[in-house]
Amino acid sequence: MAETPVRGGTLNFAVVAEPPNYDCHSNTTFGHTHPIAPHYSTLLKFHGKTNPDVTGDLAETWAAAPDGMSYTFKLHKGIKFDDGSPLTSADVKASYERIIRPSEGIVSARRSYYSDFGDIETPDEQTVIFKMKTPVAGVLQLLASPFNCIYSAAKLKENPRYPEREIMGSGAFTFVEHVRGASWAGKRFDQYFKPGLPYLDGYKAFFVKSPTVLTGLLGGQFDAEFRFRSPGERDQLVAKLGDKVWVKEQPLTSALIIIFNTKRPPFDNLKVRQALSLAVDRWGGGAALGKISAIRYVGGVARPGYEMALPEDELVKIPGFGKDAAAARAEATKLLKEAGVDKLSFKLLNRSATDPYTTAGVYLLDQWRRIGVTAQHEQYETAPYQAALTGGNFDVAIEFISDYTDDPTLQFTKMLSKRVSPVGYSDHQDDKVDNLYKAQQRAIDPVERKRIVNELDR
Repeated sequence: MAETPVRGGTLNFAVVAEPPNYDCHSNTTFGHTHPIAPHYSTLLKFHGKTNPDVTGDLAETWAAAPDGMSYTFKLHKGIKFDDGSPLTSADVKASYERIIRPSEGIVSARRSYYSDFGDIETPDEQTVIFKMKTPVAGVLQLLASPFNCIYSAAKLKENPRYPEREIMGSGAFTFVEHVRGASWAGKRFDQYFKPGLPYLDGYKAFFVKSPTVLTGLLGGQFDAEFRFRSPGERDQLVAKLGDKVWVKEQPLTSALIIIFNTKRPPFDNLKVRQALSLAVDRWGGGAALGKISAIRYVGGVARPGYEMALPEDELVKIPGFGKDAAAARAEATKLLKEAGVDKLSFKLLNRSATDPYTTAGVYLLDQWRRIGVTAQHEQYETAPYQAALTGGNFDVAIEFISDYTDDPTLQFTKMLSKRVSPVGYSDHQDDKVDNLYKAQQRAIDPVERKRIVNELDR
C-alpha cells in the first residue's frame, strides 16, 4: 500500500448484500454500511489502527465529567450538509434523540446501548452535552458507532422516517445514484469540512453474488471487498496477483448464532431448543469449515481471545460447547423424546450470502439429520431475510452478531428480551439476562465487569 495518498480516481468495490433501506439507525448489516457510510458523519469514530481507541469526526474536542455523569463535545465549525445547510448541535441532538428515544414507527436497532443516557443539552450551536442517568462503561465507544449517522433536525421534524429513502449527509461523498440490484455511487463532496479530503473523486459499490467477487478482483473490475474471502480464494488471489494484492487476516468481531422463534411450537419448549443446540458439533465444525470458509473459531458471545471472553476450560462446560459430540447427540435425542417431539421438521431461515451463511446452513442441516431432525434450508436476500426476522415469520434462523467493537454492551444485544432490544428476534423473555446486561453496562471496574460478562456468557 502506498505511504503517500494519491489524489483522484474512483474506488470500485464489491458488496455481497444490498441495504434493505437507507436508514443507518435501523440497520445492522455490512450491506448498508459499506455503500452508505461514506455519505455521513458521526460524532466520533474509531481510530482504525488502534481499535478500540476513538478520534473525533464532527467533534473537534470532548471532555468527560470526573464523576462520569456528563460528556461535553465541541463541534468543528463550518460543517455543512450536502444541500448546503449548516450542521449544528441541534442536528446531533435530534439524531441521538431518534436513536435513544425513537418515536413510534422508528426502529432504533441499538436503542438498548443507550438506556442510561439522559437529557441532551445544546447550550450553543457548537456544543453538545450528554447527561447520564448513571455512569456507564465505554461511553465514547458507544458514541463512535458507524451506524450513528447525523441527520438534519429540520428534515426529521418534517418526516422522522425520511432517512429510510433519502440520503442527505455531511460526509466525504455525496450521493449519486442507487441502481437496485446493481450498484451504488458517490462522488467527492467539495464542501466537506475536513481540508484536503477526501482523496478519491468518488466510489462505486457493486452488489454481486459472492462467487463473482473473486473473478472481479482477479479481472480488475473490483479494487476491493471490505469483508472476507475463504482460505481457498485468498490463495488464488495471492497466487495470481502476487504483490498487487493486499491481504489482511485477523479475528472478526462477528459470530453466527442459531435463534428460535419462541412463539412457535415446538420451539417454545426449552428442551427442543436445547436439543437442537446440543446436536451441533461446534468444535468439529470449526476445524472442518475453517479450511473452506470464514467459520473457524468456537466461542460464546464474547469473541475468543477477547479479554472478557470465557476461557476454553469454562466454555466447554456449557451444554452444546463440549467436545464429546456423540454424548451431546445422545442427550439431544433424549430431550426431544422428553418433549414429546417425534420426526421434527422445520424451515431454517438464512441469508443468501455464500460465506459464511450457506456454509453454516448446510452444516447445520447435516448435524440435525444425525438426531433424526429434518430442516428445509430457505435462503433470502438481505431485505426479505430481515423482514422475516423482524416480523417473526420464521421457525429457526441463522443470525449474526457483527458489531463494530468487542464491547459487551454491543455484542450481547441480540440475546436480550424483545421488550428491551428491538433486535431480540427470538421474542423470548429472560429477566436474568436482561439484568446481567444492565449490570455489566454500569460496572466501571474492569474486573467486576469481566465477572458479570462471564456470567452473562454462561
